[in-house]
Amino acid sequence: MPVAELTLPELVAWGEAFGARLAAPALITLCGDLGAGKTTLVQAICRGYGVSEAVTSPTFGLVHEYHGKASLVYHLDLYRLKGPADLANIGWDDVLGAGAVVLVEWPDRAGDAMPTPDTAIALSHLPLDPDHRGLSW
Repeated sequence: MPVAELTLPELVAWGEAFGARLAAPALITLCGDLGAGKTTLVQAICRGYGVSEAVTSPTFGLVHEYHGKASLVYHLDLYRLKGPADLANIGWDDVLGAGAVVLVEWPDRAGDAMPTPDTAIALSHLPLDPDHRGLSW
């Protein structure tokens, strides 16, 4: 598993390059504490994949849909999910079966309903270094 320590501009550049290489269907999960940069990285991945719309946190809506150059992109934030049983309420099966790029923050909230992702990204705060984030994928 590759690991890097990146500044915010480096993290954004990494996300844009990662997004430019994506091909649908793809399931990407993003783990990390609050404020670790998950949504910032999702925004960069979407930009790299060709999404021209503003990408915002779906914390309250749970699911946002965007149009990429080659497919739809779904951005899910499962932080407020009460449990895997709530996945049916957000169209979980439809999202996973759409042939899209699917970016899931807080994938642990889906429990056993979360399939093995194509790429699992983890972000972390670095002790004593607030200007960098740990990134593994």
